[in-house]
Amino acid sequence: MGKTAGMRASRLLSLLLLLQTRGRMTGQQLAEELEVSVRTVYRDVESLSAAGVPVYADRGASGGFQLLDGYRTKLTGLTGGEAESLFFAGMPGPAAELGLGAVLAAAELKLLAALPPELRSRAGRIRERFHLDAAGWFHEADRVPWLTEIADAVWNQRRIELHYQRWGQPREVTRLVDPLGIVLKAGKWYLVASAEEKIRTYRVAKVLDARITDENFDRPPDFDLDEYWRSWAERFEASVYQGEMVVRISPRGLARLPHLVAQPIARAALATAGEPDEDGWVRVVLPTESINHARVDLLKLAEDAEVLEPPELRADLERTIVAMAELYGAPDS
Repeated sequence: MGKTAGMRASRLLSLLLLLQTRGRMTGQQLAEELEVSVRTVYRDVESLSAAGVPVYADRGASGGFQLLDGYRTKLTGLTGGEAESLFFAGMPGPAAELGLGAVLAAAELKLLAALPPELRSRAGRIRERFHLDAAGWFHEADRVPWLTEIADAVWNQRRIELHYQRWGQPREVTRLVDPLGIVLKAGKWYLVASAEEKIRTYRVAKVLDARITDENFDRPPDFDLDEYWRSWAERFEASVYQGEMVVRISPRGLARLPHLVAQPIARAALATAGEPDEDGWVRVVLPTESINHARVDLLKLAEDAEVLEPPELRADLERTIVAMAELYGAPDS
């Protein structure tokens, strides 16, 4: 079958499945879904009718095309790519970033067409009532121009030559890596890859160039992506929060803490909270990245937190509060 004939056959099947899953549709609606002209839709409907498919047209302003009641096609088999894309059925945004948007839409259509009416109705209600948004609040989405190529290399077990921007020196490095998996965390994409006999994690947004080689690699037989990511994430958090501060915090401050600071800090507050004093305040030990980060977190709590240790953090806050008072004007004594 030639490419043009194959595309037309795929379009005819899509048209048939659209009518089966959605019922009556106008020529304009079908044309928009299939990204063709209304004239092409009419020709395709004639072809289906000639092939014995009981599709008929209702005339008038509210008319459209529909299948004879009870007719169901068995041509709902998923392609390999469509079946793989169903993993992302709840995340159309990430699927599109990976280059799977079109195949996901086709897979969902075929899956809906294969369901009996009552289950198809339940699936429709789920889509109406639930939506998964993987991105974090108040953060611009990463630019990941190489994500599709990297995902292809992961799937086909092909080595990649990465030109990568990192935090340390030298700022830019080129490495030949074995891509083992991709992780989406809080709207950020990460590549897990083996390089120089070590498994490392790369932020996909920091990839400046990616060249897929012709060389295949063997995956480590004992590698588990989920297990690796959990372990790496724990180590990453531990490496970030290397300092500690001892804070006396009010009941209101303790209740507000999960809404104002990062989750590892909030969890530590609950885990280390001592017995309340006569005013209900408790002593907690909180992890922190640096004095600068600690200052920002504590200023969010305002009068609901008092730093006890380290002394340099307490002194830093005193200087900050004095400077703020001078800026805004100290109250009259």
